[in-house]
Amino acid sequence: MIASTSGRLAVRGTLYLAMLAAAASVGGSTMQNLRHAARLSRLSRPFHASPEAAEASVLIVGDSTALGTGASTPQASLAGRIAARYPSLRIRNLARAGARFADIAEQLRDVGQHDLILVAGGANDVMRFTSESRLARDIDLTLHRAASQAGRVILLPAPNVGNAPFFPRPLSWLLSYRARLLHRLARASAGTVGAAYVDLYREHAADPFAQDPQRLIAADRLHPSDAGYAVWFDELERQAPLAGLLDVSIGKKGQTAWPGDLKSVSSQQSCRLSWRRI
Repeated sequence: MIASTSGRLAVRGTLYLAMLAAAASVGGSTMQNLRHAARLSRLSRPFHASPEAAEASVLIVGDSTALGTGASTPQASLAGRIAARYPSLRIRNLARAGARFADIAEQLRDVGQHDLILVAGGANDVMRFTSESRLARDIDLTLHRAASQAGRVILLPAPNVGNAPFFPRPLSWLLSYRARLLHRLARASAGTVGAAYVDLYREHAADPFAQDPQRLIAADRLHPSDAGYAVWFDELERQAPLAGLLDVSIGKKGQTAWPGDLKSVSSQQSCRLSWRRI
């Protein structure tokens, strides 16, 4: 047993070193992307909403994408877009940059009862090579805690991380494999608690983020841009519409139009906007 555990740790360590080596091989551009990603994460602020006479309460937990890193304003994040479409929702966002599923489970300790909990994460488990057994356990724990504190749960696992232009080949291929594993475990775990599973995974040829990275990915070449979060929100509404899950009213048309949605705003401009406004 000890030998087996040591072997798994050695493999994970080797994979992590391989990731660092691959990143180092592309030199200054990767370091610049790392600085962009770190800066965007530090400056990100969660979106909250407290309307009068709220029809329902939503809790958001997860990683930097649940927080809204890469968006030019908190309103352009996934949480902000939910509030724009459903202005009668009370929204609380506890997401933290860098969180793995083990951390997301901790975000759900004693959070009280909510009508819906949205769990968005998994990219850090993919990139940091969390073992399959631990990842399965952490997802299960997260969803069981969420289900015990909400009438409805939505699970939004990270998309195909390997498609992000941040990662060079062959590392990108390995991360795509890891992302497929994440979704297999997430889909199975969601079924055990009756959570709605939103599938963002796409192979490279079918992934809009891979086909249009300048518009859909932020300047760090990793996180979604404003337009990227709009794509995620559209998928959320297509696969698990909140109006059906919560029986709440939809706001007026046009309320989801934020400045970053305009095609004239590039990912680099979006990054600069985020530094000034957040």
